[in-house]
Amino acid sequence: MKTPLHIVLFEPEIPPNTGNIARLCACTGCQLHLVHPLGFEISDRQLKRAGLDYWPFLKVQEHANWNALRQSLQTGGAWYGLSSKASRSVWETQFKIGDVLVLGPETRGLPQQVKLDLNTIRIPMRQDVPVRSLNLSSACAIVVYEALHQIQPFPENS
Repeated sequence: MKTPLHIVLFEPEIPPNTGNIARLCACTGCQLHLVHPLGFEISDRQLKRAGLDYWPFLKVQEHANWNALRQSLQTGGAWYGLSSKASRSVWETQFKIGDVLVLGPETRGLPQQVKLDLNTIRIPMRQDVPVRSLNLSSACAIVVYEALHQIQPFPENS
């Protein structure tokens, strides 16, 4: 099966979020990329627990830093960074096989120097309440399934 999307977690900090996203990748055929430094050990119990027994079905690659990722990941697809401050909505984005979705650390988001390499997109949210953003794994799932819906057919039995 061809990898439909590449999910990049840039310096993730919270093991259960990474575990949930790993589980999402296992269920959808997306490849997970982890950019160091990580805020936890890969052997972290919470990380493994959140991913349950899905780890054998997951394609995951670790990268020493942003530059190492950029050099090694050549998909031919577009690179999208998820940011609550982006002007373009996920609903205005045309995804295709091989696209890369980059999510930043939970407490600070993507740094400006990384955003310069990306097309930033946001998930629409209410503006009348003081909420900053969605949970990282929830946001990732929303965008992944929107992209897979567009890519069609869903890689269920490929």
